[in-house]
Amino acid sequence: MAAPGALLVMGVSGSGKSTVGALLASELGWKFYDADDYHPEENRTKMGKGIPLNDQDRIPWLCNLHDILLRDVASGQHVVLACSALKKMYRDILTQGKDGAALKCEESGKEAKRAEMQLLVVHLSGSFEVISGRLLKRKGHFMPPELLQSQFETLEPPAAPENFIQISVDKNVSEIIATIMETLKMK
Repeated sequence: MAAPGALLVMGVSGSGKSTVGALLASELGWKFYDADDYHPEENRTKMGKGIPLNDQDRIPWLCNLHDILLRDVASGQHVVLACSALKKMYRDILTQGKDGAALKCEESGKEAKRAEMQLLVVHLSGSFEVISGRLLKRKGHFMPPELLQSQFETLEPPAAPENFIQISVDKNVSEIIATIMETLKMK
């Protein structure tokens, strides 16, 4: 397999996606995107009120992220994306765009894209207890700790044939980065 053009650091809220993704991008010299920065205001408001997002809320957001990733990867830019990407369908949208998913995005006036990119999925996994403890210490984020249970219920961990590694959040950040770097050397 060829080296991935993009890395997806995924997991439930509080798993460390943004921290790991930003440090990894810096280490690799790749561009970093935090998917939370691209949520429309309606999604942020909904989550802020303690209402979990549904597929209809997430799909346009994921399509936008796919377009950003595809643009960068097509121009030769390697990318690290921190994104919950809780369901396989969501990860398929990120790699294949709207045509790769069972549900379609409504994008008036845009041509369907068939392009797909090589993506390595890094799943940061941990127990509800460990991650909820982290969330309770986090300040100033629009995702309230009360929504964590809904994220665990929605989570579909990556499985074959997805190109992924799973890393426990019980490791410290430097160990997580080292594991990812070692995996990239083997690709």
